[in-house]
Amino acid sequence: MKFRSSLTLLFTILALGCAPDEKKIVFASDATWPPMEFINAQGQLVGFDVDLVKAIAEAEGFEYEIRNVAWDGIFAGLASGQYQAVISSVTITDERRQTMDFSAPYLNAGQVIVVRKGTPGKALQDFVGKNVGAQVGTTGAIEVGKINGITLKGFDEIGLAFEALVNGVIDAVICDSPVAADFALQRQEYRDKLEIASDVLTEEYYGIAVNKGNSAVIAKIDSGLSKIKANGTLESLKAKWGLK
Repeated sequence: MKFRSSLTLLFTILALGCAPDEKKIVFASDATWPPMEFINAQGQLVGFDVDLVKAIAEAEGFEYEIRNVAWDGIFAGLASGQYQAVISSVTITDERRQTMDFSAPYLNAGQVIVVRKGTPGKALQDFVGKNVGAQVGTTGAIEVGKINGITLKGFDEIGLAFEALVNGVIDAVICDSPVAADFALQRQEYRDKLEIASDVLTEEYYGIAVNKGNSAVIAKIDSGLSKIKANGTLESLKAKWGLK
């Protein structure tokens, strides 16, 4: 009897250990992309995505954990079950949909125009005859190329484009809206000199990724996301982090 009881206890422990924790969702995030996710001066994981997970979890009533995971292995970790979801400025694409499922979109991270404060112009057409900077090979550079009469100034790094803008070398920068928010609104050396001039010009939506077919996790995330959209929390978080 003692052997059977011990064996039964062992199987019970193993079963509990292998069972999914339905009250907790573990997220992965590569904390190198301010203002979405980054490590602050105090060594804390912060950012819009971090606040978003907290708000969704509170609205839906589940526990959560966010792990800082390097981008080059983040989707492999998801596939192997090291965590249940990835929230790391992940753009929803048809290619990614083939191997993973996504939550409802939560942010349009498309292109916006950044200018020196007081500069007129809210659309790319307003910069015909002027110099607009973008990182080489990006969606922003492609958008500038669609408008005749704008001189595209390409930069290997987007930070160099913002430096050129502040110094008057170019008239505007076009880049992803979260990048614009970081440079123009968050960084002390730029926030008094620059402003975001346009609405989001393209559609490049971020979503929370889970393994293909993980409908239980997606259902919880989408339910919480729907609640914070309805009660205004999502818009408040966007305003906090300078996002459109």
